[in-house]
Amino acid sequence: MTELKYPICIVSKGRSESMLTSKSLSKLEINHYIAIEPHEEHDYEKALDKFHLGKYVTLLILPFSNHGDGAGRARNYWWKYAKNELNSGRHWVMDDNIRYFYRFNNNKKIKLTDSEEAKILFRSCEDFMDSHNNVAMAGLNYDFFVVAKEKRPPYIPNTRIYSCNLIDNECKHKWRGRYNEDTILSLDILKDGLSTIQFNHLLQGKCATQTVKGGNTAEFYHIEGELEKTEWRDGKMNPMGTYNKSKMLVDTHPDVAKMVWKHDRWHHHVDYRPFKNNQLICQNDEFFEKVA
Repeated sequence: MTELKYPICIVSKGRSESMLTSKSLSKLEINHYIAIEPHEEHDYEKALDKFHLGKYVTLLILPFSNHGDGAGRARNYWWKYAKNELNSGRHWVMDDNIRYFYRFNNNKKIKLTDSEEAKILFRSCEDFMDSHNNVAMAGLNYDFFVVAKEKRPPYIPNTRIYSCNLIDNECKHKWRGRYNEDTILSLDILKDGLSTIQFNHLLQGKCATQTVKGGNTAEFYHIEGELEKTEWRDGKMNPMGTYNKSKMLVDTHPDVAKMVWKHDRWHHHVDYRPFKNNQLICQNDEFFEKVA
């Protein structure tokens, strides 16, 4: 039976009624933590019973609540916990709105339902990252960015890593910023001459921003901007809700990021071409003999 090398944690807030990522991992019999704020402990305990997730879930109670700084503080807490308490060299951290995971092979996306297959695929990501000396972060591409029947390489080096991240615990860069922490951390790493790896052979079926209640959708995106009083109207999002998110990234990395308006809301556009020469540095042959 294949097991993952590194611990997984879902950072969650206000989503005990959905538990999407936890349901997906539990169906695949993958053990994981869920980092939650103290005032929500009762709600999540009830959800574990309701959705029969307790066998695979450990709740990690954070030492803070409602700080308004975004998910970065909780992610950094889990990072420290994984390193110091679990003695792990790397850690996975995931958003709480991932419905499914997919295998992408022969130009086809196949939803994972078999536990052993899923664990082998996650383990392949861990082993590939371990085979390089200078990869600070890796992760899974979104399934909606990988179109079935289109050829894709198994991985893309030196680009952004979103929502499902495998991080080297010795990386000196940490989560920062209220919004767009994934992109900010990716750029911090790349500007330091290190590398990232985005996998295409294993994909995450993540819900689009602002489409699942709770999390940053409720706390940030849906109450900010010109439509500050906007409610959930027929499931529609606040089109100005992502303005501050994109602007923070542009302000933080103005040399490679800019604001763009598309698909009826604000987005950021990042130019990753300056990092194309960040070379992946492989370990020696002894590593491959060890993991073969």
